[in-house]
Amino acid sequence: MQKIIEEAEANLLHTYNRFQVVFDHGCGVNLYDVEGKEYLDFVSGIGVFALGYGNEEYNDAVKAQVDKILHTSNYYYNVPAIEAAKAVKKASGMDRVFFTNSGAESVEGALKAARKYAYLKDGRTDHEIIALNHSFHGRTFGALSVTGTPKYREAFEPMIGNIKFAEMNNFDSILENVTDKTCAIIMETVQGEGGILPATEEFLKKVRALCDEKDILLILDEVQCGMGRTGYLYAWQKFGVKPDIMTTAKALGCGVPVGAFLMTEKVAANSLKAGDHGTTYGGNPLAGAAICKVFEIFEKDNILGNVREVSAYLEGELDKIAAKYDCIKLRRGAGLMQGLVFDREVNTIINKALSKGVVLINAGTEIIRFLPPLVITKSDVDKMIKVLDESIAEVVNA
Repeated sequence: MQKIIEEAEANLLHTYNRFQVVFDHGCGVNLYDVEGKEYLDFVSGIGVFALGYGNEEYNDAVKAQVDKILHTSNYYYNVPAIEAAKAVKKASGMDRVFFTNSGAESVEGALKAARKYAYLKDGRTDHEIIALNHSFHGRTFGALSVTGTPKYREAFEPMIGNIKFAEMNNFDSILENVTDKTCAIIMETVQGEGGILPATEEFLKKVRALCDEKDILLILDEVQCGMGRTGYLYAWQKFGVKPDIMTTAKALGCGVPVGAFLMTEKVAANSLKAGDHGTTYGGNPLAGAAICKVFEIFEKDNILGNVREVSAYLEGELDKIAAKYDCIKLRRGAGLMQGLVFDREVNTIINKALSKGVVLINAGTEIIRFLPPLVITKSDVDKMIKVLDESIAEVVNA
């Protein structure tokens, strides 16, 4: 394994400080490294592998499409993409779909749609977008411009212009930033990288009402918190606060790289037209087949029901850990998207857990993030909690 790691460092651009492990294959909720060691996965590829590893139905559907056709480009129609569009529309209640390859690309498309919507209203090109501090929307220039963590942006300035930042769950800070130039407000329904912080029902509803009043588009980023992660197919559905534009990715394809941005018919009819946006790979037959099978399995296997049952148990067990250690300030999150906030950096704890066979990641330097496959059981939670407890104790008592 060390030889492989050295080869990677000699050949790959060093933009990640990777954990010192090389995963080879997975089964269920477990990963195995190249030396055969088993790990309980509470990261799921950063929320991607909702169905776990080696799901036979999913794998068979993807393999069957590989044998038919992978790609034709968007100059032509393909049936899997059409069926996938119908599935994601049904799940979200939105009206129009544009398939991309990633979450960041979905955000880029959403921002372009919002700017075009405003441009067609008044012909101006000075419209403003309000984003939130501590948000994370991606690494491309548009997505980075609305990412509310300065350290990600500062080396790449100037960003796209006319972006303002407000505070999550602080409606007054939204009002302070609204002008007659505001064309959109973008936020994660549950902030992920920025600390596993859910938007409150009151905040979402006030922002929705403001957008309705002033014809401002509400963009909800559901790339990480969507696709059942919170116990609802999309996190906003818990409160019934429907966006004008929504982004989704990660578990949408459960391993096949795919994302999408969706919009209401009103936005679709008054924003992007032929020639305004495009993608070579987005919506290819392979991605379409994967999406269709994911939604089919979600419904057949009652994935949302499992998330709601197991997440309640996970919250309770994490609360016990939080109560046990003074170094833990609080637990927060929604569904199977949870975080423990510490008074110190957590990387040492995460590395100790990894050495004991449990895969965890952080969200910022002081938060441990829990993003397991949506098929985990209470028994899996017990195993993770035992290792987490041991790892924290070793750090605290060192």
